[in-house]
Amino acid sequence: MSFIETKDGVRLYVQDWNPGSHGNGKPIVFIHGWPLSSAMWEYQMVDLTERGFRCIAYDRRGFGHSDKPYSGYDYKTMGADLAAFLDKLDVQDVTLVGFSMGGGEVVEYLARHNAKGRVTSAILVASIIPFLLKTDDNPNGVDETAFDEMKEGLRKDRPGFLTDFTKKFYGVTLLSSPVSNAMLASNCELAMQASPKATLDCVTAFSSTDFRTEAAAIKIPTLVIHGEDDATVPIGVSGDIAAKLIPGALYKTYPGAPHGLHYTHSVILNEDIAEFAEGRRRSASRAAE
Repeated sequence: MSFIETKDGVRLYVQDWNPGSHGNGKPIVFIHGWPLSSAMWEYQMVDLTERGFRCIAYDRRGFGHSDKPYSGYDYKTMGADLAAFLDKLDVQDVTLVGFSMGGGEVVEYLARHNAKGRVTSAILVASIIPFLLKTDDNPNGVDETAFDEMKEGLRKDRPGFLTDFTKKFYGVTLLSSPVSNAMLASNCELAMQASPKATLDCVTAFSSTDFRTEAAAIKIPTLVIHGEDDATVPIGVSGDIAAKLIPGALYKTYPGAPHGLHYTHSVILNEDIAEFAEGRRRSASRAAE
């Protein structure tokens, strides 16, 4: 296994796939969602590496094969982890792809750490950006009780909670199952690799961190992608608003797509990632009004 160490000594597990014999594949860095690991990007990394991209993914602290310290599960720390990760790889002209809570790391990095211009484009996939929590100045957000119930479920029966959560994640209902039972079980196994403390603390981080100011200050080309049937991170409080806030953002929505569109809609997602990373950014399925 390959690891990169952060400034506070936490080791992050890294997958770095480069098809070029001289390291010349254009880098795409993938940041996973909660409560999974870099393994969720399997269906992107295989395909996009075969297209000639250098595909890099890492496990967030507390998740997957990375170290699992007791603390550090706030976006300031996780953004610094991403900065240390990119600095040690010394990659340039990076496209950052953040899924769900991973969108927070993308925006945190761009706001605090991109002075050297390593990252030249960003893609937010089913992201929690800009702000999920319902407050007086965010009245359409998600009520805090929903996140409290998530944490209560995790504390009471983490495997049981994750089993139910994974079904919602992929849009499984009594009448529809877009993924196999084996895929659902595999995702639960990935989620159970995470530290229970990290799993709990990250619910607080992704639900209550306000990125509205940072999103409005993004200065690089950004693609926002969201599933129209996302029951985990509702499009109306996330993708729709992010696309309006981020200057010049390209907005694509996937009809019928659940939260876990990285798998259910992997073909179109991979095409959109490749197109945007290469600078072909003209088409959109929905305008940011």
